Amino acid sequence: MPSRRSFLALTGSAALAACAPRPEDNPDDPVSRYGFTPVEGYEAMDDGGYHLPPVPPQYLEWPNRRQLVFYEGERAAGDIEIDPHAKFLYYILPDGTAWRYPIAVGRAGLALRGRTTIRQKKEWPGWTPTKNMLRTQPEVYGPFARGVPGGIASPLGARALYLYRGGKDSYFRIHGTNDLGSIGNSGSAGCIRLFNHDIIDLAARVSIPTEVYVRTEEDSLRLLGPEMTPRGVELPPRIVSPETIYGATEVAVEDPGV
Repeated sequence: MPSRRSFLALTGSAALAACAPRPEDNPDDPVSRYGFTPVEGYEAMDDGGYHLPPVPPQYLEWPNRRQLVFYEGERAAGDIEIDPHAKFLYYILPDGTAWRYPIAVGRAGLALRGRTTIRQKKEWPGWTPTKNMLRTQPEVYGPFARGVPGGIASPLGARALYLYRGGKDSYFRIHGTNDLGSIGNSGSAGCIRLFNHDIIDLAARVSIPTEVYVRTEEDSLRLLGPEMTPRGVELPPRIVSPETIYGATEVAVEDPGV
């Protein structure tokens, strides 16, 4: 049963809603514009000259949204821990909590092990497939061989965090994505992907350098249990049209790896 305080809060919210203009009276109302009520933290936003629409609620069903949680792992404050099995990324805070972000783990991301270090972060980066991507899946990556410029169309999304190992670029990335349905699952492409709203939030918290650790399946099961580990499904390879999905590709860029 709701407490008196929560009941008053609910009735107050109802009163405010009753006084609000109807969607048809307000052209800026998100329900009129997007067809749904945005989830807090995933509303429409403007960033770097680009407009990001809100994330539709069907992609944000629990636990597929950014949450502040108690952290039960072993990493230090300021570190990042990636759980590729439960499909979460943790940014650890000094008070024993962590921001937990849902992620998608691509085929490249599944190969990420041990510890790496974030030594670069970029806003709205461009992307070029690696030679290995072009060799192993030419039907998927061939249309993008000349690169995709930074922006809404880029597979790296709104931000990219660049992981180094031993002082050298590992070509692993933590980055945004427009493929909303991939979050919480494993995919055929990409490294560690977040909703664009989440990678913007994460990148603002991350300093250079930041240590990144990958959780083992054994630790994931120990900490989260079989109801969370493993989580998601493996998505089949997709052949995408650069014109309809990513936009124009005629501008070559210098940043390999995704």
